[in-house]
Amino acid sequence: MRSSNPVFSRRGFSRDNGYAGFNAQQPQAGGPAVGTNPYATGTAEGTTNPYATNPYAQQDTALGAPQQARTNVMTIDDVVSRTAITLGTVVVTAVLAWLLLPVDPANINKSYGIAIGAALVALVLSLVQSFKRKPSPALILAYAAFEGVFLGVISAAVSTYIADGVVPQAVLGTMAVFAGVLIAYKMRWIRVTRRFYGFVMAAAMGFVLLMAVNLLFAVFGGGDGLGFRSGGLGILFGVIGIILGACFLALDFKQVEDGITYGAPREESWLAAFGLTMTLVWIYLEFLRLLSILQGDD
Repeated sequence: MRSSNPVFSRRGFSRDNGYAGFNAQQPQAGGPAVGTNPYATGTAEGTTNPYATNPYAQQDTALGAPQQARTNVMTIDDVVSRTAITLGTVVVTAVLAWLLLPVDPANINKSYGIAIGAALVALVLSLVQSFKRKPSPALILAYAAFEGVFLGVISAAVSTYIADGVVPQAVLGTMAVFAGVLIAYKMRWIRVTRRFYGFVMAAAMGFVLLMAVNLLFAVFGGGDGLGFRSGGLGILFGVIGIILGACFLALDFKQVEDGITYGAPREESWLAAFGLTMTLVWIYLEFLRLLSILQGDD
């Protein structure tokens, strides 16, 4: 089950069986590969598994020899290391943009222009990666670099002209949401089901459409558009945006869990890093906006 929107379709590790793990039976130790495991050796239709041998399948009793386990499967260490590299790229380029692209009155228009250009490039790269069947580390890291430039300039401008000190608060808020959702997911307080997935996707698309309409009203009508970016409505939509980001984190964790459980190829860890980075950027920007509104009203 995927959204037709390539940005919002949190790419599961199953290719043709819907969102990863929603209809799949969890493999049991010593048991055969059954159900809709996307990484099993075959399917009911007799198609060949593109990921070869299922490492959870039982030994081949006909030959009397155990099935050789694959060594190139995704592990949690792979996901952590790739995510650290991707987020590290975002942070480094953001810091460089903050330092090298000043937002003082004499240079702010130039810096804003570079930031908007970087954001557009990052959007294009994310769309290209979303349409690709296989992850491209170069594309993902390039996306992270351009996204970091955008975040660096925007963060510097907000800190300089709107709310001094809001950036570290937004970073801490993002880290707190990540930790909270991770704990809730591991404790099974959050259960990612098909219904959960459908609700999150519908809510996210509605949220983005409202923000797009508000932007159009602001550009062509002046002012703050429909008021979704300031005042009470701005605070409400900021909270909703953070909650949606937390829900996306749960979807990301589900994909990582299913990929590891079903023996996804190691290269899929780059997709996990890509999804987690996009979600954390979303949450950071929503925190930055919400805290700016709150401090601006003081």
